[in-house]
Amino acid sequence: MSLQLIAPCSFEESIRRSRFRAYAAPIQTEADTLRVYEQAADPGANHNCWAWRLDGRGRFNDDGEPAGSAGRPMLALLESRNLDGVMVIVTRYFGGIKLGVGGLIRAYGGSAGKCLDQGEWQKKVRWLRCELVADFDLSGTVHQLLDRYGAEKQSESFSERGMVLQLSLTESSLEPLRKDLAEASRGQAKLWLSR
Repeated sequence: MSLQLIAPCSFEESIRRSRFRAYAAPIQTEADTLRVYEQAADPGANHNCWAWRLDGRGRFNDDGEPAGSAGRPMLALLESRNLDGVMVIVTRYFGGIKLGVGGLIRAYGGSAGKCLDQGEWQKKVRWLRCELVADFDLSGTVHQLLDRYGAEKQSESFSERGMVLQLSLTESSLEPLRKDLAEASRGQAKLWLSR
């Protein structure tokens, strides 16, 4: 299970006369990444390098630093710590001393890591959208099981198949709920992931 950041955090340090300012913030959508970047990036700085990870996907940008020397190590850090729903930006104010690719990797990855160490984290809960179909006479049993597993009913309709429910539930609840529904309905109630 991955971890998600609860609130923004920051860290600043100087490395061989360059100043590195790191900022991390939670994100829920790709659109959030632009908002976070605009909040944290300094147009007057030499470089505003970033990386983000969301729903297991990640992206990064070196913003003019040598390829793979800034954004990639930050993304690798997010992946190695199994962090998700987070964006980190490290802003560099050049101090006149070149660090070389290895030095940049250590500086960007180190600043990002120290920033993330300042953060408060929680387990990320992944929600799934599902559809459930069951006979009308199972309504009471179905609703009791949905309450037990914390499923959120999005809609309910009725058709010749019986009642049709659109649900949201946590990934960890899917299989236990599916098993209990099958037992309670003798295999008549069907639960599957929606597209």
